[in-house]
Amino acid sequence: MVYVHTLLLFLSWVWVFDQFGLARGDITTARFLRDPETLESREANFKFGFFSPVNSTNRYVGIWYNKEGADQLEVVWVANRDNPLNDSSGVIRISGNGNLQLLDGQNNSIWSTNVTANNEVNSNFAQILDTGNLVLLSNASENTMWQSFDHPTNSFLLRMVLTSDGNASTKPMLTSWKNASNPSNGLFTAGIYHRRLSEFFIWDGDRPYWRSGPWDGRLFMGVRAMYYSAQDVGFRLENENDGTFSLSFSSASQSVTEHYVLTYDGMLTQREWEDDRGDWNVAWQSLQFECDVYGKCGEFGSCNSNNSPICSCLRGFEPRNNQEWSAGNWSDGCIRRTPLLQCGTVGGREDGFLRLRNVKVPDNAARLESDDEGDCQRQCLGNCSCSAYTYNFGFGCMIWSENLIDIQEFASAGVDLFTRVAHSELAGETNKWKVTVAVTVILGTAVLVVFLYSLWRWLHRRHGKITLNKESNWHNNMVGARLSDAEFQDLPLMKFESLVLATDNFSESKKLGQGGFGPVYKGTFEDGQEVAVKRLSRASGQGQQEFMNEVVVISKLQNRNLVRLLGCCVEGEEKLLVYEYMPNKSLDALLFDPSNREHLDWKKRFNIIKAISRGLLYLHRDSRLRIIHRDLKASNILLDNDLNPKISDFGMARIFESNQDQGDTKRIVGTYGYMSPEYAMEGRFSEKSDVYSFGVLLLEIVSGRRNSSFKDEESMSLLGHAWKLWNEGDILSLIDPAVSALDFQAEILRCIQVGLLSVQEFPEDRPSITTVVSMIESEITDLPRPTQPGFTQRRIASWNGTQQNGRDCYSVNGVSISSLGGR
Repeated sequence: MVYVHTLLLFLSWVWVFDQFGLARGDITTARFLRDPETLESREANFKFGFFSPVNSTNRYVGIWYNKEGADQLEVVWVANRDNPLNDSSGVIRISGNGNLQLLDGQNNSIWSTNVTANNEVNSNFAQILDTGNLVLLSNASENTMWQSFDHPTNSFLLRMVLTSDGNASTKPMLTSWKNASNPSNGLFTAGIYHRRLSEFFIWDGDRPYWRSGPWDGRLFMGVRAMYYSAQDVGFRLENENDGTFSLSFSSASQSVTEHYVLTYDGMLTQREWEDDRGDWNVAWQSLQFECDVYGKCGEFGSCNSNNSPICSCLRGFEPRNNQEWSAGNWSDGCIRRTPLLQCGTVGGREDGFLRLRNVKVPDNAARLESDDEGDCQRQCLGNCSCSAYTYNFGFGCMIWSENLIDIQEFASAGVDLFTRVAHSELAGETNKWKVTVAVTVILGTAVLVVFLYSLWRWLHRRHGKITLNKESNWHNNMVGARLSDAEFQDLPLMKFESLVLATDNFSESKKLGQGGFGPVYKGTFEDGQEVAVKRLSRASGQGQQEFMNEVVVISKLQNRNLVRLLGCCVEGEEKLLVYEYMPNKSLDALLFDPSNREHLDWKKRFNIIKAISRGLLYLHRDSRLRIIHRDLKASNILLDNDLNPKISDFGMARIFESNQDQGDTKRIVGTYGYMSPEYAMEGRFSEKSDVYSFGVLLLEIVSGRRNSSFKDEESMSLLGHAWKLWNEGDILSLIDPAVSALDFQAEILRCIQVGLLSVQEFPEDRPSITTVVSMIESEITDLPRPTQPGFTQRRIASWNGTQQNGRDCYSVNGVSISSLGGR
């Protein structure tokens, strides 16, 4: 009888665990965690339990990465940071009121989640998730009652959302440890501070210690690395409806383990795990130079780490205290040499502005509505208290009405700041400029005369006469002029000789693809770096325009979902672009190849869909420029080592002004099958043209079939086929059998509906890319019914009416790379 009773009790516990999903590692009312026990997350990414910091015997309860071989624990959260245990008698349990609680050996409460008890406290349990989030759950209500992500200490993890009321000094997001051995609240705090614009601050007590610069919707304007990062910065800052601010970040790759830590010495560091070394590496830190410290050079002072001394007064200003300034104490800052006229003019003279290039903008900026840079300048000049302004195409007009502080000069990146000075200061600058121009012109003329004479003698001796290719010179001059006008100092100019060596003299064995622009080759530099080299075909007149367009556009874009331009080469008739190499080739090479398609399961395809949509969102909304790609297709989506997609080929792209909604052209470029009806038939293009192309691409990814693969099936395109199945209630037949698992069916059907909404015939019916992203990521749950797509009963053909046999079908005037492999 005793055995039967024991068996029944055991089976009842099995039933409870089965019904409520209690994992073996959960803390329940029946299972405690005693020092030194720990819990592991399901995939063993994190551990939760008792630990002692280095050089300390105190015991704390916390969360840390489960990484073997690391020199010490990488602790990311501490429960009892200000109330340590002095022995190993601690116990973690679910208390009688349903809270997660830490007790010492005398049953004194050391720490608790302190949430309001529910009616079924015995159903509460706690577990550590693979995100590093400790959660207190209720099986009765299926709710998360408490989570550590809402109570961060000094670490910022993936999938964590930090919230703030906008006053980082009173409600910090992160608080540092006191020192490496003591996780109690330290001197430094960090978080979003919003006065007029949102910025990330680190505070030393109540004094600002470091500042990120304003958030412009894409990056923090004072963080150098964000301007020329090889990938998207990954941050998102949202202003919530309740007036709070939320900050999150995403990783550049699923294979990278990374997080941010506010160290005890006041530094925000990005830490990445390196498998090869078996330890953590600091990938970035907020304070790299002395100039990174807030207000290092005082008011109206500028800090440049490459100068000695590092501090100087802005032009038109002088040190407030010459003796202190000379001694290297710059905190008093600078004052104006000549007072401003304020508003109006005196004797026909008025205040003006001096440009300071590539700076971290000062603190306390205000944003103004402005039509353009000229309007921004006029508004500042008409404001008696305005001391400076800047204008940035992605963000608009910013002005400063207070003393300028925390200005830092960068070698590149940053923005151009225009500081207001008296008219007499402008006159001095004008005289300096005139002298500089005069000397430059005289020297330049002399050098040019000598050069031309030497060139004439050389040509005369070699050929007996001088012959010049006027057309070639014209093209080279135009390219050179455009390169100068573009002002992208960050883009390296590479030597043709080095590219010849890297590609084995453009060997056929190195050739990756061929398109209207010219061939693309794989190259390997002496240091082992692999690149893709795009060489302009000399016979391609169209390529000249594409070359300049691609350089100007992509050199100004920085996003992890866009292919990265590493440099260019312009020597004689040779014009080449150098890109990062994509080892997994283009999306079409995997998607439409039966032997390779199996590598693209639904999770990978869905990740590709989301990443492409975010890349388009960046082009249309979040970048400094508004870009219409005009040639989005599977062969222009390149895949990196982890099959993360990158949008490529910006030769057809167009830049829109901030107030421009539509463009028109008589030169139709792009790829048939991906071109929207209004563009293909009338030459009208807009953001909705790219949305149409994305819709076609999305349906191709779901179905595993090309849009142009239906030539023998009732003269339909993929769009027509999908529309037919939608109306017949048989849309499941569209799904590629390789990804038709029931687990993902709802997600796939949502993507199909988004695809059909994106390819509707009339642009006003299509969603914006912002809405598309929200639909795909289920932020919008109720989707409208689509109307009939464009081109549903037409062949995908060229303009002369003949069916093309290649991978894509092209317009007569615009040819995009069609057979591109890895780049």
